[in-house]
Amino acid sequence: MSDIAFTAADRRFMEAALEQAQAAERAGEVPIGAVVVADGRVLGASFNQPIGAGDPTAHAEVLALREAARARGNYRLVGASVYVTVEPCLMCVGALVNARVARVVYGVAEPKWGALRSLLRLEDLRVNHRVEVAEGLLADDCRRLLVEFFRSKRG
Repeated sequence: MSDIAFTAADRRFMEAALEQAQAAERAGEVPIGAVVVADGRVLGASFNQPIGAGDPTAHAEVLALREAARARGNYRLVGASVYVTVEPCLMCVGALVNARVARVVYGVAEPKWGALRSLLRLEDLRVNHRVEVAEGLLADDCRRLLVEFFRSKRG
């Protein structure tokens, strides 16, 4: 769990990510949502769509980064923060580093695929950009959404 104190703005943006995750669930996708924020405003928001898009790269983080890059007119999102309901996978961490985001805030750890703290630790990778990581924001809400989704799939 992060020792970082979260602000009211952090909560608001994670709630927006949760709304995206709920949209994913309604679409029959794993309920993960992401929001990219810079200068206090949302530049991009999306949810997991690999099933519907038939695209293994259509993760919430990647789609939100694409939208934010279009909004900014630059693939470098220097100074941006990304709020995501579940710890990003290795592919998404690579995209976050390449986009040069400043901060990633996630709700719940992903022990099988999480590449910020769980499976790998971003600090241990020799990458040319450092990202501040904060975990545990609205973790119970993020976890509950995942648990209920998979419970409904098991029947």
